[in-house]
Amino acid sequence: MTVELIQAIVRQTTVLIAQLATSGGLRAPLAQLADQVFQDLATELERQGVSRKVSADMFGMGLRSYQRRVRRNAEGSVERRRSLWEAVLAHIRRRGITPRAELLRAFASEDEVLLRGVLFDLCESRLIFQAGQGAQVVYRAVSDDELGALRALRSGEGVDELVWAIIYREGPLTRDELLQRTQIERAELDGALGRLLESTRVERTGDGAGATYSAASLYVLLGSPVGWEAAIFDHYQAMVKTILCRLREGRGAPGLADRVGGSTYTLDVWPGHPYEQQAYETLGRLRAQLVELREQVEAYNAAHEAPDRYTQVVQYVGQCLIQQDTGSGDED
Repeated sequence: MTVELIQAIVRQTTVLIAQLATSGGLRAPLAQLADQVFQDLATELERQGVSRKVSADMFGMGLRSYQRRVRRNAEGSVERRRSLWEAVLAHIRRRGITPRAELLRAFASEDEVLLRGVLFDLCESRLIFQAGQGAQVVYRAVSDDELGALRALRSGEGVDELVWAIIYREGPLTRDELLQRTQIERAELDGALGRLLESTRVERTGDGAGATYSAASLYVLLGSPVGWEAAIFDHYQAMVKTILCRLREGRGAPGLADRVGGSTYTLDVWPGHPYEQQAYETLGRLRAQLVELREQVEAYNAAHEAPDRYTQVVQYVGQCLIQQDTGSGDED
């Protein structure tokens, strides 16, 4: 049943990705997603000690074909996309108002899907403007003054919180490692790091390219209009890590039943049900209990130095409401 489980998880993950890609009316670029999934899977399998021959078999590929694709992705996908990104932007800056047809001719040697994805990226990053429809689409690069104003506006759109969450959960990380994980532009990452350091949410150790960034805590205020990306990342990673812990320890490992794992409960209620409010208020009660416990732990830790080895107890609590209609009611 492992294959069926993987397929079911992939289906649910694609639903989440599709929702994230279209949230808030935006249309996030997905052209590079297939290569990214392949490369991340290949890297993780190798990290777990799986040989490339076995990995190739798992992907249904010959060893040479697998090695070529891994090498092409590792050496070219990110840097090639970034270099194409820079080349397209430079071309539009140089030419001024630039028709899409001209760009397709100028970069005819590039994959058209990749090129269109880069143009979408540039528009979403607000480095170029798009006007017109269909064959009449034209692009114009923003001016330096416009770029400065737009970057100032973007500083509060959740980038800081997402970088903070990644540093907290995966740090210490170098700047290059953060670039790889976040896939945001260098200038935008540097701005976020500067603000996080200034507000003491993140600490830097060392200098130069080897400097690492770490965070001792992470807080995203409930109901905050910014930072929801960091909250989703943190929730999702906590859930994945919990499942990984159970898989690595073994489902029958003694003594872990109440320390590592999760439980899912579904409560069917309706207006007038005696337990309706109690069911709805479960999330609030659990939040209050965990906030109180966290405050007690943090107060103790502030007065006592932690040893070199300690345990992080990561807990994730989620609740959703799904409306059901059995269709069994009488129709008027």
